[in-house]
Amino acid sequence: MPVICLFMVLLIAVGPVAAQQRVDIQPYVELSAREDLERFTNDLSSLHAQFTQRIISTDGYVEDESVGEVWLKKHLDGQDDASPSGHFRWAYYGEFPELIVADGERVWIYDEALAQVTVRLQSQAAADNPLALLTDVSLMDEQFVVRELGDIDGMRLLELRSRNEESQFERVLLGLTNGSLDMLAMEDAFGLRTEVRFSDVTRNLQLADELFRFTPPEGADVIGNVPDDSTPLGVTSGDHGLLMQ
Repeated sequence: MPVICLFMVLLIAVGPVAAQQRVDIQPYVELSAREDLERFTNDLSSLHAQFTQRIISTDGYVEDESVGEVWLKKHLDGQDDASPSGHFRWAYYGEFPELIVADGERVWIYDEALAQVTVRLQSQAAADNPLALLTDVSLMDEQFVVRELGDIDGMRLLELRSRNEESQFERVLLGLTNGSLDMLAMEDAFGLRTEVRFSDVTRNLQLADELFRFTPPEGADVIGNVPDDSTPLGVTSGDHGLLMQ
């Protein structure tokens, strides 16, 4: 079953909306991992990518593997300011489908197999977020102890160790290639590794706001920080056609 954690709220870098583009459209020159990260976040307003996630034990055994896609957007249409935590939609497919939606105020996690929705305030979910640096790369050294690991498996690796003693991760690895974020890996104190590989990354495309709204499906159990207003907030996980052409 997918085990993506709440604090993996993917944040969006500050920048104007540009025409739809691939992440590698600019000529590439030799860069450090940190410079590659800065290149990736420069002028980023929205993003869509496919991903494969694997849970790997200390002996290298793959305990679980799942696939899906992720959408991110800094501004919803008509907004002057973005949510401090951005907006994202993270969908797992396959035998155990799961959906995670951040609407700017709350993070909704829908486990279809359990017919259960878990809700948290987005500010709380972002407190231990290894990708908070996408909002402002300058925050990286404030929140993490950062180390360049060099080239491994064709990627430039950046190691992040949280300065928060209560962090649930021992370390986070970011793998970058040609100005694109290709890998996110998180290792806990017991050596269990959650590794996400991204592909078909497209940035600065037009995304419908409905991607970043969620209404619990009828009959689902809803637990956590549920809004007082029970008015429907948007679409359910069964809706499609959310990319704007």
